[in-house]
Amino acid sequence: MRELSKRETLTVGLMLFALFFGAGNMIFPPALGQAAGTSYWFAILGFIITGVGLPLLGVIAVGLGGGNLQTLAGRVHPVFAIIFTFVVYLAIGPLMAIPRTGTVTYEMGVLPFLSDGWKASWVPLFVTTIVFFAITYWLSLNPSKLVDRIGKILTPALLIIIAIMFIGAMVNPMGEMGTPTGAYLESSPFVKGFLEGYLTLDALAALVFGIVVTASVEARGITDKKSLTVSTIKAAVIAAIGLGLVYLALGYMGATSFSLGQSDNGGQILTAVVQQLFGSLGNIVLGLAVTLACLTTSVGLVTACGRFFSEQIPGISYSTMILILSVFSTAVANVGLTQLIAISVPVLMGIYPIAIVLMLISFLHNFFRGYRSVYVGAILFTAAVSLVDGASMMGAPVASITLFFGKYLPLYSQGVGWIVPALVGSLLGFVWGLVRGPRSQVA
Repeated sequence: MRELSKRETLTVGLMLFALFFGAGNMIFPPALGQAAGTSYWFAILGFIITGVGLPLLGVIAVGLGGGNLQTLAGRVHPVFAIIFTFVVYLAIGPLMAIPRTGTVTYEMGVLPFLSDGWKASWVPLFVTTIVFFAITYWLSLNPSKLVDRIGKILTPALLIIIAIMFIGAMVNPMGEMGTPTGAYLESSPFVKGFLEGYLTLDALAALVFGIVVTASVEARGITDKKSLTVSTIKAAVIAAIGLGLVYLALGYMGATSFSLGQSDNGGQILTAVVQQLFGSLGNIVLGLAVTLACLTTSVGLVTACGRFFSEQIPGISYSTMILILSVFSTAVANVGLTQLIAISVPVLMGIYPIAIVLMLISFLHNFFRGYRSVYVGAILFTAAVSLVDGASMMGAPVASITLFFGKYLPLYSQGVGWIVPALVGSLLGFVWGLVRGPRSQVA
């Protein structure tokens, strides 16, 4: 029974790290650090629990559940599995996340170097996204080489750039940590950091990237289910360690940047930090880091979505599907992205809690004897809250329901009102499973 070597496991783990670590992940920790100030260590601990812990659990859950999201979701119901999986792949893929990687690459990796005249033109964005998604298409064309291309080349380059930035901040300190602001001052910095990590949406991405990891491991000759699961878990742990260390470094840079002035977002903070540390060279360093982060995430998402949709839609090959995704993403990155994000964000808010609950209860599968009713109860009760939240964000007339939730549902005002309903639904499902016996069990 073959297992991955330590070198192969490290390479797959670095690939997974890079898939998770997009531009959004790069700018969240600095913003948290600057806002948390002297409460930084408590805040970053909460952030790491949800920003690192949940994605780690997500990849492991997919590995234990059969290697893909659809199999895992099938424990609820076959129809739910099809609908939920399609919604997740569309939301985290071509409708928002993939096009955004191209747009962010332009805004942070190209725009700062343009003259005022070119900044007002549509041409640089158009050219940038064409080149960006052409590279994405080429890297995604052969999934079996994804590990070598990302795990051995792009990821080390990204880590070296971030290390240079962090070492610069340590050698030439920018100042002391400032006073906590906003929610970090008014409430628990740990809880605020916890919620910020939850909003990264990486747990949702984990359900998508799980299939990329298992495919990469299988491509190296690992076909035994137990060995495949063990290799996936090891790679996920390596990725989690990498994410945690990078978040600590980026957050620290943000926390010590208070003397440079307060900024509205993490991108502005990082720009100010590298400008202070490296001068004009700093913009080049930051641009390279952001471009690499966006590219690795884009490749991972295109690969995962391409595999899934080509399997679900007869007559469309993988190569054709990733070409469609790349062209579509290029178009969306240039026109209509704001409108699509306005639609996608409420969708994500509606399905993200469902994904978290599905992922967490999968770890307790044997404990509750695999009763399907536990999955059904937990998902139904969670969806009753999360879908209302999503509908509310889209402007649907659900104000009376949200007011009721806010008054009677614990933790609703903190944005996690689905937790208690999920627990209640699971408990009711378990009781129903005991009544029905083995007939209610799923694999």
